[in-house]
Amino acid sequence: MNKSRIFLILSLSFIGGVFGRSFFDIDDSWFYIFAIITVILLSVFWKNKLAVVAAFSFLFLALGIWRTEADLIKLNNLNLNGQTFSGRVIVAKEPEGKENYLKIIFYPTPSQSPPRAGGEDFNLKIMANAPLHSGINYGDEIKVNCVLKIPENHKVILNEVKNPVNNSGSFANTQDDSSFDYRMYLAKDGIYYICEKAKIEKTGENKGNKIYLSILKLKNNLEENINKVIPEPEAALAKGLIIGGSSGLPKKVQENFSKTGMSHIVAVSGYNVTIIAEYLIWFFIFIGFWRKQAFWFAILGIIIFVAMIGFPSSAVRAGVMGGLLLWAMKNGRLANSYNAIIFAGAVMLLINPLALRWDIGFQLSFLAALGIIALAPFWEKYFIKRNKAMGFSEIFFLSLSAQIFVMPIIFYNFHIFSSVSLIANLLVLPLIPLSMLLVFLVAAFGLISTLFSLPFAWLAYMPLKYEIWIINALAGLNWSSREVQNFGWSKIILWYIILSGLVFFLRKREKII
Repeated sequence: MNKSRIFLILSLSFIGGVFGRSFFDIDDSWFYIFAIITVILLSVFWKNKLAVVAAFSFLFLALGIWRTEADLIKLNNLNLNGQTFSGRVIVAKEPEGKENYLKIIFYPTPSQSPPRAGGEDFNLKIMANAPLHSGINYGDEIKVNCVLKIPENHKVILNEVKNPVNNSGSFANTQDDSSFDYRMYLAKDGIYYICEKAKIEKTGENKGNKIYLSILKLKNNLEENINKVIPEPEAALAKGLIIGGSSGLPKKVQENFSKTGMSHIVAVSGYNVTIIAEYLIWFFIFIGFWRKQAFWFAILGIIIFVAMIGFPSSAVRAGVMGGLLLWAMKNGRLANSYNAIIFAGAVMLLINPLALRWDIGFQLSFLAALGIIALAPFWEKYFIKRNKAMGFSEIFFLSLSAQIFVMPIIFYNFHIFSSVSLIANLLVLPLIPLSMLLVFLVAAFGLISTLFSLPFAWLAYMPLKYEIWIINALAGLNWSSREVQNFGWSKIILWYIILSGLVFFLRKREKII
């Protein structure tokens, strides 16, 4: 058994442990049972390689259970519900602008941290609403007086998050009121309390990281440059393409993106990140670097891009998945990248195990990448090479691969099937790389002068206008989308069992041929 196969087995074992504890109430005794099995196997069969691998598989399964339990215990030990908090806090990330308020997330300073049960200091992450034009930014120290509340699943909050793509680019949950767990929706991002009736006063001091502040300033300048020369709603789409987020788009247009299955183009997805990285590779090759050197500069560019957006989980996830897909394509190993994708998923779950069940964005991006890798070789051999069709066949089949793998998650969470998704992807995706390039040139040349950015704005406006027109037109068709009801976990499991069997059959058939 080679090393890559061992890494795959151990990664899957860890993911299995996280999955088991996320969906089932597994008590501590199972952790010790798996640990004892590991010790027995290593003690008795230490010369047998398969037994050793099996032993460590049980160990990683136990570690997955333990890691998930550690985060769930935090939720069970929250004892500040209803208590008043007053003190200075530091804004932990760039505030998110809503229609009539500003959503901020902050940490109390060490001296102000509320006590946890047992008298320990607990590094809380708390969410509050501030006036829209309060001028609060990342790193600001502010005075807060409020009542700490554990999130509840009432309709006001549900209406706020029922949006296919939120400002950070990640998919928000749109299940019915009874099944949506708003507390866990926030907990996956480390937010344990909501600061109600908040009175907020800015002190004027900023204690944020200077380098990160510079990156955020650059991002804000790029957004302003786009707003100066491109009208709405095309400007909102332009910013969504290169920075992520659909909040600037009109509500009706946002709904149309969802109906046509095109929300991913304004999310911080692996697709967008891969395009950005490819452009960076071309640029560095153009100025004289070798391709391998240009690849590493592109990876650095992805890191800066993720930092520019504010390190939301969706962007980090997209950066990892996009970087892995780029690496696979660079080395011509797209068909053999299961290990890399699954290992990356295990690492992300090690950092945040709650993402597996309660972060739909994680589920969608992981499964989409897995679908492309699993089915791409089959499409490539039998369809894409034989029918180039100016690249349209590749777009069609890669989109189809991703959709086949994510459909059950979409049916379960969003209760919608887009009948026009593949058509929309065919008509829109070919222009996305060009649109992103032109929008970036608009933003970049605007740093020098608005006059220099105007020619690129004229060029960028037409594809942006076309993309919105196509999406609105397709969404307006009576048969564009259908409601899906009663798609429960049993159907999801059956879907993936059949899909796994199909992929196994296709790979087996390829080896025989």
